[in-house]
Amino acid sequence: MNLTKKIIYIVVIAALLIAFGVSAFFVVDYLIEGKQQQDLYDQLASMKGETQTERATTPVTQSSQPPAQDETTPPQTTEATEPGILEAYQELYEMNPHMVGWIKIDGTKLDYPVMQTPDEVDYYLYRDFEKNDSKRGSIYAREVCDVNEPSDNITIYGHNMADGSMFAALNSYTRKETWENNSLIFFDTLTEYHTYKIFAVFKTSANLGEGFSYHQFVDAESEAEFDEFVQTCKNLSFYDTGVTPKYGDKMICLSTCEYSLNNGRLVVAAVRIA
Repeated sequence: MNLTKKIIYIVVIAALLIAFGVSAFFVVDYLIEGKQQQDLYDQLASMKGETQTERATTPVTQSSQPPAQDETTPPQTTEATEPGILEAYQELYEMNPHMVGWIKIDGTKLDYPVMQTPDEVDYYLYRDFEKNDSKRGSIYAREVCDVNEPSDNITIYGHNMADGSMFAALNSYTRKETWENNSLIFFDTLTEYHTYKIFAVFKTSANLGEGFSYHQFVDAESEAEFDEFVQTCKNLSFYDTGVTPKYGDKMICLSTCEYSLNNGRLVVAAVRIA
């Protein structure tokens, strides 16, 4: 081997070693941050006074349709034991008043506080509950949505993490058998406990001018607009759930990244049943 080839060989090996070292560093950093973040959210979950599935309320059955609601049958809620905020969430709210609720799907890692900053778009996209920089970010509600009123539809964002955290659990809902086994989402505000039933699961593009702008729908101006939104969700859905929200019902759309489309989004839409 002449000198030139030997130099090239050494340079290539050095470059590969550097690339390996940098990659290893980022992998280790990702794993360490993941462990730290999971520990944080496990701690927050343990601080709740009671979990969504241990409520002193009538058990919710997974019926195919949300119950009819009128003035004589108000939505089932549990009121706060202290004025304003449920005792279960009081301490967490004092830690960070950007917290507006808690979301959970039983049997998954999805068990997190929901954040919102009405005056700052995507503030929690790459920040954790303690407002520190984080690749995982936080689960957060779209700024223009009213969580407490609530809006007809609340879009809630979360990253689709490879380690199964944040909104990665939504991936399994592209299969109907997952929905058949567990179709309920628990989404509490700070003042009320609520249960939602998934009525559609779909993917779409978030590119401007492409796909379905589900996140733009907040409050319906008419029954026709409400019905059109619901029907679009159902038409795009991977499968028919047999659940159809009616005008006056309240909905959430859980939104995360979807990688089979260019700038894709996976959306799990659910209607409040309690």
